[in-house]
Parts: sequence; C-alpha cells; structure tokens
Amino acid sequence: MSTLNRKKIRQRVHQRIRKKVVGTPERPRLAVHCSNKNVYVQLIDDAAGKTICQASSLDKEVEAKTASKVVAEKVGKLIAERAQAANVSTVVFDRGGHLFHGKIKSLADAAREGGLKF
Repeated sequence: MSTLNRKKIRQRVHQRIRKKVVGTPERPRLAVHCSNKNVYVQLIDDAAGKTICQASSLDKEVEAKTASKVVAEKVGKLIAERAQAANVSTVVFDRGGHLFHGKIKSLADAAREGGLKF
C-alpha cells in the first residue's frame, strides 16, 4: 500500500471544504494558504472569478523572513484593512485544508479584530 504525503492529504481536505464554501460579491471567500516561509490571504468573489484584494507576508507592510503566528497576525490585520477599503465587512472563511490552530487561528483572530465578520 502506498501512503499519501501531507500535501496531497491537505489538498483532498481542501477540495471537500470548497464543495461547501463559496464566495459571493456580498460575502467573498477569505482564502488562506500557509507555506513554511510565507502566509498568503485573498478575498475572492467566486461568482465573477475575481480576487478583490490580497495580502501576504511578502508585502512591504509586513516583510517577514519566515511564517510564524506573529507574521500571520500582521497579515490578518492587513487583509482586514484592505477589505474595509474595498467595502467588504462579512466574509466566508476558507482555511485551505489547514487545521484551524496556530498560524491559521491567529490570522483569523486578527482579521476579526480588524473588523471582518465570519
């Protein structure tokens, strides 16, 4: 028997989540992805297939060398600011197959503190 690696398992979980989580123009999808080095977040309108705004640890406001809980918190605050500028207040959270703890949880908490509702 062959074993699946962690990346394929996460992708399968993400596909299951995406069957249920859909972004609309009124309530876009807050898609999160974490690699070992960076944290990426996008607000996506799935009906139009457009990204409304995005933030990552590569942005000049954050500029981090590694992905940590502190960096994820900064990215969460940044995406909340950019969402407010784009007149978005409620979103659907898409954890991207990652477990809801650590970096993902700190990003979500920071986005909630920044004014996003989910």
